[in-house]
Amino acid sequence: MSDRRTPKGSWLIVALLFLFMLINFVDKAVVGLAAVPIMQELDLTPRQFGLLGSSFFLLFSLSAVVTGFIVNRVQTRWVLAVMSLVWALTQFPMVGTAGFTTFLACRIALGAGEGPAYPVALHATYKWFPNELRTLPTAIVAQGAGVGLMVALPMLNWVIINYSWHRAFAVLGVVGLVWTGAWLLLGREGSVFGSASSTATGMPDRISYARLLCSPTVLSSWCAFFGAYWGLSLAIAWQAAFLIKGLGFAQGSIGLLSALPSGVSVGLLIAAGWYSQHLLARGVSSWMARGVFGGGCVALGGIAMLIMPHMPTIPLKIAMTTIGISLPSVIYVFSHAVVSEVTPVAQRGALLAIGNAVGTSAGLLAPYIMGSVIETAATPLDGFNTGYVICGIIMLIGGIIGMALMHPEREATRWTPEIPEQAAIRSA
Repeated sequence: MSDRRTPKGSWLIVALLFLFMLINFVDKAVVGLAAVPIMQELDLTPRQFGLLGSSFFLLFSLSAVVTGFIVNRVQTRWVLAVMSLVWALTQFPMVGTAGFTTFLACRIALGAGEGPAYPVALHATYKWFPNELRTLPTAIVAQGAGVGLMVALPMLNWVIINYSWHRAFAVLGVVGLVWTGAWLLLGREGSVFGSASSTATGMPDRISYARLLCSPTVLSSWCAFFGAYWGLSLAIAWQAAFLIKGLGFAQGSIGLLSALPSGVSVGLLIAAGWYSQHLLARGVSSWMARGVFGGGCVALGGIAMLIMPHMPTIPLKIAMTTIGISLPSVIYVFSHAVVSEVTPVAQRGALLAIGNAVGTSAGLLAPYIMGSVIETAATPLDGFNTGYVICGIIMLIGGIIGMALMHPEREATRWTPEIPEQAAIRSA
């Protein structure tokens, strides 16, 4: 029987990492929120602004992979502190007069600093919770994104309207420095490195990366993640512009509307995390409780995006984009939980980082493609409609793949025969 208790201080770490992810996503989203005034001040075309949005992801995936291998050997406490410091420092150049080149360079640097954020935060969290208790804390950490956008976007929009978009970046820089100080004071390294479930299945100490990277469970979880992140990266870069240029809203009225998908995802992620953990406790397979559940949400989000252009009223269009962005977000909980379930602890940081790199690579493509489509469309709304249909197709395909192949229990039987091989290698 597993010990279901968690170490003292585990939920304090979850709270700090929740705030870490809150800052992470607000840093991403501020450019999209200020899209129209930025484009006007810097005289940018839609394609140029799309390039600015995509540039954030230029080093995002590479940084995530490199850092993933680093955290297999270096304490996550120090890695998280360095990342948050980088985030804060890259905000301040935008406080003064910033040209397109400066803006581009700062977004690339910020992307390099933020690329490893989610997998490293989860790796740090998993050191405090065994596998069977990870779904809920994972959902809370992931929910930092939703709460951050829901709470901070209206506040930042107020700063943009009453002062300038430059001041919004200053606020984010200061907040980043405050979190760094709090983490250095309160953050600690966890000591939970295994779980009853991994011991019971005979998980080997190490598995070749070639086998891990060819695992149907791992690959399918990344496909679903990629589909969901395509929609999220469009929301980060283009949702505010969609509301203003596509649907005719004023800058002063989009703060809450821009945060609406995040607000919906707050309840969805917590509820999905709790319900999945409830299903696992009742003996339901991880394939159903995580794979089918998560992949199905991504597929349904894709359907919402596909039908959005055909909605006859503005409220219905907003409702469909809200569902299309928020519902797939549950995969951010399940994908990493599934990968950690089938990956040895010694390699978990690297695999989580590689998965995050693959999934978030959608952000390198989606904003630029949307900008290109808008620039060549007859009207901005036509361009947004086409871009969201492309998003819906990608979500639907990724979700179906996830539902079909995200099967951790089946994976465990594939790893078991490797145990004698590992023993022979160690004795040689």
